[in-house]
Amino acid sequence: MKTRTLLLLSVGTALLILVAGGVLLFQLTTQETTTEPIPVGEQVSIGDAVVTVLGVEEAAGVLQVSIEVGGVDDPDGVESFRLVTGDRRLEPLAAPADGRCGPLTVAPQRCTIDFDISASTGTSRVLVVRRGEEQATWRLS
Repeated sequence: MKTRTLLLLSVGTALLILVAGGVLLFQLTTQETTTEPIPVGEQVSIGDAVVTVLGVEEAAGVLQVSIEVGGVDDPDGVESFRLVTGDRRLEPLAAPADGRCGPLTVAPQRCTIDFDISASTGTSRVLVVRRGEEQATWRLS
């Protein structure tokens, strides 16, 4: 191929990419799929689980989220829970402790999910639960 043909093809490709990016940007700015956070104390079904956030306490660099959860037998427990702060995404502490959630059961159970927030500098606290294709969020601060 001639150099001129290659240059024209590359310019044409760049223009197509630019137009596609503009269309995507327009779609994102007009999209209204954000969900409102769920109020503390309200029961919600997320996939096959039923979750209620009962309260939150912060002490000694650990954020304890009191929940009631049930509706499904899941030996992985609360691995689908995440805490999003202003600067990072945290997984729950997995070590067994008194009152800490373990495996999920069909029968509702009250327990706590603990997050180590000592290294986090963000002040925002959002609990995110994802089960299957569904997701729920609670604004904790």
